Amino acid sequence: MFHSFEDAQSFVRENAIEMVDLKFCDLWGRWHHVTVPAARFTPALMEKGVGFDGSSVGFKAVSAGDMVMVPDLETGFVDPFWEIPTISFICATLEADTRHLFPYDPRNIARRAEEHLRGSGIADLSRWGPEFEFYLFDGVSYENGMNVASYRVESAEADWSSGKLGSGYNIPRHGGYHAIPPQDHLYNARSRITMALQAMGVEVKYHHHEVGGPGQCEIETRFMETLRAGDTTMLVKYVTRMTASALGMTATFMPKPLYGEAGSGMHFHQQLWRDGTNLFFDPNGYGSVSKLARSYIAGLLLHGGAVMAFTNPSTNSYRRLIPGYEAPISAIFSVGNRSAAIRIPKYANRPESARFEFRPPDATCNPYLAIAAQLMAGLDGIRNKLDPSALGFGPVDEDIFAWPAEKREKIKALPTSLEEATNALEHDHAFLLEGDVFSKDLIERWIVRKRWEEREVRNRPHPYEIELYYGL
Repeated sequence: MFHSFEDAQSFVRENAIEMVDLKFCDLWGRWHHVTVPAARFTPALMEKGVGFDGSSVGFKAVSAGDMVMVPDLETGFVDPFWEIPTISFICATLEADTRHLFPYDPRNIARRAEEHLRGSGIADLSRWGPEFEFYLFDGVSYENGMNVASYRVESAEADWSSGKLGSGYNIPRHGGYHAIPPQDHLYNARSRITMALQAMGVEVKYHHHEVGGPGQCEIETRFMETLRAGDTTMLVKYVTRMTASALGMTATFMPKPLYGEAGSGMHFHQQLWRDGTNLFFDPNGYGSVSKLARSYIAGLLLHGGAVMAFTNPSTNSYRRLIPGYEAPISAIFSVGNRSAAIRIPKYANRPESARFEFRPPDATCNPYLAIAAQLMAGLDGIRNKLDPSALGFGPVDEDIFAWPAEKREKIKALPTSLEEATNALEHDHAFLLEGDVFSKDLIERWIVRKRWEEREVRNRPHPYEIELYYGL
C-alpha cells in the first residue's frame, strides 16, 4: 500500500487513524498482533521496532526470547473490523540485538525461496493462485477432558436441519456445488468477505458455494508473487473469520470438519516466469505445458511426501486425504483429472494462463513455508531434468478409481497420515536446504512438533471407539 514511511504517515494523519496494528506470523502459521497508538507511528518505530517475546510463539528459547517486529509498509491496509480507525501492517521479525532478519520468520523463508529461484537463472518470478475453501457454520462447540470428548456444529443450510421449522431450503449432502439462493444462504456473507478483501487490495476472481451442503464456500484470488500470495492467504483467513464473527457465525478452514461431507483443500496453482514470459507454456506440449513445467511437476511429485509435511501439516489434513475416495493422494499428473495430485486445467491453454495446480494442500499450512517447499521441490526437478513419465507419474487421464486394485497399487501413493508425511520429510529434505532457504534446525523443529501433535491425537480415546468397544 505504501512505498515510503512519509506516505504511510501522511495517510495516518489525513484519515484520522487512531491505532496502528502490527501483525506477524509464527512458525506454525498463526497470526499474532500488538497495537500501538498512531502517535507512536514514527521513524523511531520503523528503526527500532516493537519488542516481543519470541519464546511465547515458538520462535526461540525462553532464555533468549527477545525479538522485535518492524512493519512492512507495502502490506498496509485499513482494518474494517475495528471500532477505532485502525491501519494494520504485516511485520518482519528481527533479532533484538543484531537487527538481522530472524531466520525462522516464515516470510523470510518465502523471500529466500524466491531469491534462490532468481539466483538459479531458471526464472525471475514465481506466481501463485491459491484457492480458499472453508465452512461457515451458525455455531460450534467442543469439549475435551478426561471424561468427555465432543464437538458439534450447526448449519441452517444442512440437511440435518430440515426437520426444524424454517425456510425449507436446505442443501442435501454433497449437493452444494454452485448452489443458488435461497438454498445458498451464504452469498451475502461471501460478498462481504470479497468486498473487504478488495478494499485491502486483494483481487478476487469469484466466490461460490462449494460441494459441502452445510455451509462450504470457496473464494479464489488472482495470481500473485510469492510473498504476496502468503500474505494474502493470511488475510483471507483473517477476513473470513472476522466477517463470520460480525454476522454471528463462525468460519473454519479445517480440512475435514464434518464426517461424510466434502473436505476443504487449498489447491495451489503455480507458474514460473522469466522476462515477462510464462515458462510453463508450450502450445504443442501435453496440456499446453512445457518440458520445463513437466520437470517441475516431476520434482514436486518425487518430493511430494516431504512437501506435504508443510502443505498438509495437521492430523486433520489426512481425514480429507482418504484412499478410495476422489482425494488427490495419487502421485500422478493429468489434464482435468481431479483425482490426480497435479491437475492441468483444460482451459489454461494460453501463454498467460498455462499452469497446473497441486491439489493435496489445505489451509492448516503455514502458507509461506508451504509455497517455499513446493517451489524448492519443483526447482529440484528442473535442475535435475527429471521426467515425470519416466518416473511413473503419468500422465493418467483415466478414472483410476475404476481400475482394479492391483493396477491402482502400481501408482505411487502420497502420504495418508501426518506420521507418513513427517517420516518422508525426515528422510528427504536435502532439496529444501539448497540456497539456505530452509535449515536443518528448522526442519528438525518442525518434525518434533508434528510428531508431538500426531501423538497427542493418537493417545486420546475416540468417541467412536466408545460406541464400538464399550460393551466388549
